[in-house]
Amino acid sequence: MAPICSPGDRSPAASHARGAAPLGTVLAVHAGRVAPLPWTGGRTIATAIAKRAVEGAARVGTLGIDGDEQGDRRNHGGPDQALCLFPSEHYDHFARLLGRPLERPAFGENLTTAGLSEAALCIGDRLRIGTVVAEVSMPRSPCYRVGARHGERRLPLWMEQSGFTGCYLRVVEPGTLRAGDAIALLDRPHPQATIAEANRVKNRDRTDLPAIGALLLPQLGERWRRRFERRLAGELEDPTARREGPPAG
Repeated sequence: MAPICSPGDRSPAASHARGAAPLGTVLAVHAGRVAPLPWTGGRTIATAIAKRAVEGAARVGTLGIDGDEQGDRRNHGGPDQALCLFPSEHYDHFARLLGRPLERPAFGENLTTAGLSEAALCIGDRLRIGTVVAEVSMPRSPCYRVGARHGERRLPLWMEQSGFTGCYLRVVEPGTLRAGDAIALLDRPHPQATIAEANRVKNRDRTDLPAIGALLLPQLGERWRRRFERRLAGELEDPTARREGPPAG
């Protein structure tokens, strides 16, 4: 897909002035506070995965929605992970696997969307949502917290295997957004670098070095960049580390 703006002017403002291509819609906006969540062995973990709907306009800065928190600031939050987007179309798939219906936001996402998929979003996409301009930074790497939320340790693995992970957005221009807002594509500098392709390389075809190299783009989130650079350097990694849970103690 060609960029929405002309080669001579790739700014979000110029793209918006020419008209942006609609991709999908925000069904719901969520934010959460850190709270204890039961885990195995009688332990609890600190997490804000149990988010609640934000009524009306949500203020969004470069670190995300005002009032949204993270229980693990080492692996969550920061500019590359300011907003977590998850397509509503995946809910039925995981409801069947879990054997029960799921209510939003079952996956701790900030934005539950309609009309989007991992194959329809690319690293570096510039999106206008309400008055916010956001940029797709990387896929979500589901961790044990989403499994703890639903009492199913295998859930993060199921998300990786299906490719239904959602993705993270960085905020380029702060503003406000709300449920019902359109998600408009302003610019697409890397049409081959889909979230689905990044998931494929990370979770399934781990030795596809040419594909890994092609994904090392300026807009790729730092966490995924470091992971791919280590693979190109021949370093081994433990793919289960963040899925299985925190260390005992």
